[in-house]
Amino acid sequence: MASPMRIRAAAKDGVTEVRVLMSHVMETGQRKDSAGAVIPAHFITELTAKHNDKVVLSAEFGPSVSTNPYLAFKFNGGAKGDKLAVSWVDNKGDTRTDEVQIA
Repeated sequence: MASPMRIRAAAKDGVTEVRVLMSHVMETGQRKDSAGAVIPAHFITELTAKHNDKVVLSAEFGPSVSTNPYLAFKFNGGAKGDKLAVSWVDNKGDTRTDEVQIA
């Protein structure tokens, strides 16, 4: 399983700003190792962010996204103490979900 995501969420004047740093290899499937063998593709395909179990962001990723992706976004609503959950699924079926309280 992947390392935990680093999530920061802060609400101000009715808008919540979220920053997420995901730990993932994001291999494209086009690189070769030192022996010349192709390194298999391994990348995040779907990402979802939920505020109190309501989807506020849904995204599809592909192999062109860099290693350890960083994502920042804002949404209307959210208050200090509310729950924000970020989840991803990769092309190998691995998943990760982390939660944070909005500051």
